[in-house]
Amino acid sequence: MSDISNTANKISDNISRVIVGKDKQIELLLVALTVGGHVLLEDVPGTGKTKMARSLAASLGVDFKRVQFTIDLLPSDLTGINYYDRSSGQFIFRPGPLFTNILLADEINRATARTQSSLLECMEEKQVTVDGQTRQLKPPFLVIATQNPVESQGTFPLPEAQLDRFLMMLSMEYPTHDESRDILKRFASEDPLESLDAVASADDIAKMSAESRKVFVSAVVLDYAINIVEATRNAPEVRIGASPRALLTYVAAARALALIRGRDHVIPDDLKELAVPVLAHRLTLQSGSFGGDGKFMSNRERAAKTVEDILDSVTCPTEDFSS
Repeated sequence: MSDISNTANKISDNISRVIVGKDKQIELLLVALTVGGHVLLEDVPGTGKTKMARSLAASLGVDFKRVQFTIDLLPSDLTGINYYDRSSGQFIFRPGPLFTNILLADEINRATARTQSSLLECMEEKQVTVDGQTRQLKPPFLVIATQNPVESQGTFPLPEAQLDRFLMMLSMEYPTHDESRDILKRFASEDPLESLDAVASADDIAKMSAESRKVFVSAVVLDYAINIVEATRNAPEVRIGASPRALLTYVAAARALALIRGRDHVIPDDLKELAVPVLAHRLTLQSGSFGGDGKFMSNRERAAKTVEDILDSVTCPTEDFSS
């Protein structure tokens, strides 16, 4: 367990050479990578979403591709096409940007629903089918999608089926005053990303993934996770609660978080920390724009508040969770 934790710390520290003050987001990104899940980064432009993705790829020495999603982007622009080669007299497959290890889907909600749906197979099955032929994607495969929560003109909101494919939704958030000063100093003379070396490999991620499945989850902790997910289905402000897939990924993420922190077992605090990023974006809320205190809240804020209220209402176990 200590070797895995050391590897995770090396990756996190390396990314932190570029990204300032985002230790929590980096740790959750490593959780998603370990589980084989995907991440939706929702925040205003210029908060470091692209640099975060590129820094992760550089730290692992794996392939990275970025796609700017626009209204005229076609599914074949992502998956690739079969084209006729005159010299050989055969159709040859030209792979699209999905054939990578880390894909940054920038402003994913600017593409049409048809293009968005082309990501469903690769995100869930880790494969791409073109003209009836299925091709496997090489692990690790991580989609980091971004979207601007403020600007809605010319965008296509992600449907529930697409949102459910993302293990978690994160926000980069604005830096503090001291963090802003550090950013200015760090980028004063050069971009530290350009000199970032790999400190781990795809094999290390595969080992982390395998070890995370061995992390012990006691019966009481499993029941606690089930109770939280079931409570999302019964909350009065929720129209559609978290799915069984959400429960599976919720527990898997808790295993990965425990592993990264050097533990061989999951504790309730792991589930508490992951509840909002893993569950909130999967909830379909009743119509409305105001919280219980009468203040205007976005759907994201309302969903997060709903999950936090559920955590307060569900009894947390206090037993020994290591056996």
